[in-house]
Amino acid sequence: MARTHGTEGGKGAEKPKGTMTVQEAGRMGGEIRKEELGPEGYSEIGKMGGEVRKEQLGHEGYSEMGKKGGEARKEQLGPEGYSELGKMGGEARKEQLGPEGYSELGHKGGQRVKQLIEEGKRAEGEETGMSGEEAESGKGRTKPRH
Repeated sequence: MARTHGTEGGKGAEKPKGTMTVQEAGRMGGEIRKEELGPEGYSEIGKMGGEVRKEQLGHEGYSEMGKKGGEARKEQLGPEGYSELGKMGGEARKEQLGPEGYSELGHKGGQRVKQLIEEGKRAEGEETGMSGEEAESGKGRTKPRH
């Protein structure tokens, strides 16, 4: 039940002129503050609040909070929902980049995969005692690995 200043009674009770509920006063104050600050000011306040919260929680606490939020969202969306979100994100990114940008992005991804494969082969060679070149070429292996 909303409280009023200077009156007794429940819903439907007459309020004396000039009184408002705490909720109404809060809403009015929030609207005035929003007009004063504008969107940029509100954004800045949000960032400041986020920084303070990050300091309070620390890295582990922030990570835990993100995991909880992710789990809750996962329950809301289900597996199909996550798939749909990914498709929507991919389409939005494609529109931002255009055909040339999207192609370039794919090329960069392919180069990264190639680099990771080479690093893996080198690391494998170090474990087996082969030189980097032998590992990259596959020489020195007696059996293929699956």
